[in-house]
Amino acid sequence: MELQARCLCVVAMLLVAGLAALEPAHGAGECGRVPVDQVALKLAPCAAATQNPRATVPASCCAQVRAIGRNPKCLCAVMLSDTARKAGVKPAVAMTIPKRCAIANRPVGYKCGRMHSHRTHPHSYTLP
Repeated sequence: MELQARCLCVVAMLLVAGLAALEPAHGAGECGRVPVDQVALKLAPCAAATQNPRATVPASCCAQVRAIGRNPKCLCAVMLSDTARKAGVKPAVAMTIPKRCAIANRPVGYKCGRMHSHRTHPHSYTLP
């Protein structure tokens, strides 16, 4: 009886492992496992600052940019995302936000826009 229970348990584990192997793998994107457009929504406090280079950048925006900016690839993808574009974000202005927030360890000179979501972005931007 105990042997049957063990065999049944082993078969169940193999079945679960086999089913897991059949699931398609979902790799991490520019922002890890969080979709870029979802991360872009966190930058809602930055809306005015992404359209006007003279607008005051709210502290809540700077906090989000500081967190997202730890991964420059993610920051670029967010600022050039479809969500940002639909919200009226001007990429050239948005790229100035880390500097306007006086983020000391920002990725100065990092190039954005060469590739975006598996297609070439029409413009290239450099973080000041």
